[in-house]
Amino acid sequence: MTEHHEKIEHVLDRLRTERDELRVRAHLARAEAREEWDKLEHKWGDLESRAAAAGKEAKEASGDVRSAFDTLAAEIAEAYRRIRRQLH
Repeated sequence: MTEHHEKIEHVLDRLRTERDELRVRAHLARAEAREEWDKLEHKWGDLESRAAAAGKEAKEASGDVRSAFDTLAAEIAEAYRRIRRQLH
């Protein structure tokens, strides 16, 4: 085997290894994103319920409902950002 051929094989081996590692990481990232998405769908339902309840609550309780709503909305927004980063 010539030196030139050995260099080519070395480059191909290195790239194959990197490709395989990236394939696994990409697959895992998609799986993690799907898992997080499924969890968020449940939280989304809770958020919509809280929004509906906030409209029905008395003004005295609306501060508590609003605080819980804001907290949950912020949590969902952050999770969406994490998913977006995982997918890019």
